[in-house]
Amino acid sequence: MADALFLAWLWPNWSALARGPIPKSRFIQSYEDSLADEARDGKRDLPALRWMPVPLARIPRIVQRAVILAEDVRFYQHDGIDLEAMHDAVDYDLGQGRLALGGSTISQQTAKNLFLWPARSPLRKWHELVLTLAMERRLSKSRILEIYLNVAQFGRGLYGVEAAARNYWSVPASALSRRQAAELAACLPSPDQNNPQTRSPRFERRADKIERYLDAAGE
Repeated sequence: MADALFLAWLWPNWSALARGPIPKSRFIQSYEDSLADEARDGKRDLPALRWMPVPLARIPRIVQRAVILAEDVRFYQHDGIDLEAMHDAVDYDLGQGRLALGGSTISQQTAKNLFLWPARSPLRKWHELVLTLAMERRLSKSRILEIYLNVAQFGRGLYGVEAAARNYWSVPASALSRRQAAELAACLPSPDQNNPQTRSPRFERRADKIERYLDAAGE
């Protein structure tokens, strides 16, 4: 009963979400709360929030394709849950002897970012699943992708491809090159450690791999 009430409290207005301005995600709100806590304590450790939502039409195809190929290659085929990717992730994790891959789709990540909180738990995963399936029934794939590209984290305090493009390369997302699109996608899923500023070996390898994905897809 308590779980049903919690989901009812979380439940969005799907009609409003299907069009109109990109809403501020729970993750962005959580970051704002952390900034407010720092301000009350007289600290300035966290960078300012950078978030500039833009319509999908202003995000070039090469950026969209780089993110899909990197994060969820079957995005347009599944109904929110990619069972094949989950199976592959479990096999990989068992082979590594640790929890390395999650198998989450772009739809799942969108639902998590929009409605939930960073803390991990089985209950949160259940809420994510319910919200993902509901979202897939009520929103178009293009709208889900539009929201994801505008709320995904690409660095500390850095949310959405527009803010990321301006922060890393001083250009709007619409002017990103093919390599920059690959590097943007390479920030995911651990953008604090792997991004165009840290230039970690893992980041460079992932960016190179995403460029190869683009080549194979004829992009």
